Amino acid sequence: MSGASRPVKQTGRFRRMLDRLSSTPEELDADELQEDARETAGCVPIRECPDREVVKVTGTLRTVTQRPRAGVPALEAELYDGSAPLDVVWLGRRSIAGIEPGRRLIATGRVSTSQGRRVLFNPRYELRPPGQE
Repeated sequence: MSGASRPVKQTGRFRRMLDRLSSTPEELDADELQEDARETAGCVPIRECPDREVVKVTGTLRTVTQRPRAGVPALEAELYDGSAPLDVVWLGRRSIAGIEPGRRLIATGRVSTSQGRRVLFNPRYELRPPGQE
């Protein structure tokens, strides 16, 4: 899966049904995540996050790993909103209750770029209720 988003088409009901039938499960998941991001107040699609700006994003954690950075423990997670991935890193943490693959969350912080990827260090976050996953 490339992470690239598909263009949003304004079409009739029949065309939307055909599009859904011909889409892969990954494309359907990405569409659902993008719709959720649009509906969550104040959230910006990850692909539109400007570098070095404070943003509010939402999505699903695809991976969570413990990986030291410069000798300091760090918990890293990949957040995906259907448009692009974002690495979320909590420095000095080995684990955080509720931060696990498949969990949806809202994160706020300053986006930076590290090794060609968008990164959010030590963001404020809000775990989405399990019923909304």
